[in-house]
Amino acid sequence: MSINVYHLFDEKKEEMTTINLRDDPNHWKNDFEAHQNPSLKRSYWQLINTIVPFVLLWFGAYFSFSISIWLTLFLTIPAAGFLVRTFIIFHDCGHHSFFKSSKANSIVGILTGLLTFFPYNQWKYEHSVHHAGNGNLNRRGLGDIMTLTVDEYMKLPRVRQLLYRLYRNPVVMFGLGPIFLVLIKYRFNRKGAGRKERFNTHLTTVILLAMVTLGGYTLGWERLLFVEGPILYLSGMAGIWLFYVQHQFEDSYFEKADKWDYVTAALEGSSYYKLPKVLQWMTGNIGFHHIHHLGPRIPNYNLQHIYDQTAYLREVSTVGLFSSFRSLRFRLWDEDKKKFIGFKGMVKQK
Repeated sequence: MSINVYHLFDEKKEEMTTINLRDDPNHWKNDFEAHQNPSLKRSYWQLINTIVPFVLLWFGAYFSFSISIWLTLFLTIPAAGFLVRTFIIFHDCGHHSFFKSSKANSIVGILTGLLTFFPYNQWKYEHSVHHAGNGNLNRRGLGDIMTLTVDEYMKLPRVRQLLYRLYRNPVVMFGLGPIFLVLIKYRFNRKGAGRKERFNTHLTTVILLAMVTLGGYTLGWERLLFVEGPILYLSGMAGIWLFYVQHQFEDSYFEKADKWDYVTAALEGSSYYKLPKVLQWMTGNIGFHHIHHLGPRIPNYNLQHIYDQTAYLREVSTVGLFSSFRSLRFRLWDEDKKKFIGFKGMVKQK
């Protein structure tokens, strides 16, 4: 099935019409055009209703430490949720979709990057590579969840097969993943990084080190670790999960470069993660991931509106909150069946 072709009812003509997004690329571009302009008022309001609650919850958790450590840990949960929402702002700035001004996007992106512990320039570059090659089997690696095909896995030596199994194990990916990202991966520059990107990565690390050191001496190391530690860890787990589940669903999309198509990759290789309204708000509408991949310049607060207005955007793979946990079984991409399978599924095929 190709999701590029849609049969829709035209209310004006009172007849069925056919839309082929691959043959008529301007159709979706025209639909998206009106939604790609950021609203300064809405962007400012999102900054306020995200950063202010985060700061209040952070200090609430800090001051509650003298009352009960359990109360502190409880308050870090919603604080982590608002840090995820902060990351969505950081993410939109990286796409230059949060403000019309490139300078404003960079400033807010760098500042929110300090809150989330991510260097803005490095993350922006890697994420742009992810968008440019999502679902392209010849362009995997940078900014992606490592995914091997069945044939690729079978050709690996035993040791590398074991390492891949460990990497794809949920305990490693979601348990150790946040620690690896915060303490190791984004504290160093990627190979081939430009001067500006390298400077931003090093400066981010130096400022974070200074902030943590100052916080430890002024607020107390024990309290700081019991507040900031769980917030970073929980938000990191949530972030990895969101990124994972929105591309690692059973009937996703992966093709070799000669067959790969941008529109198909966006609409078939990115899911609509249907979350309860509270979680949808907290995650900045990132569940409309297929729309985001098709139009990355659309601000997060416009995604719901375009979804409601555009019929063919509602015909994509939908993943629910509970059904999304099925994705934990997926490990390898089966090129013949065009679907994800687990290691047990691979054994059955042998």
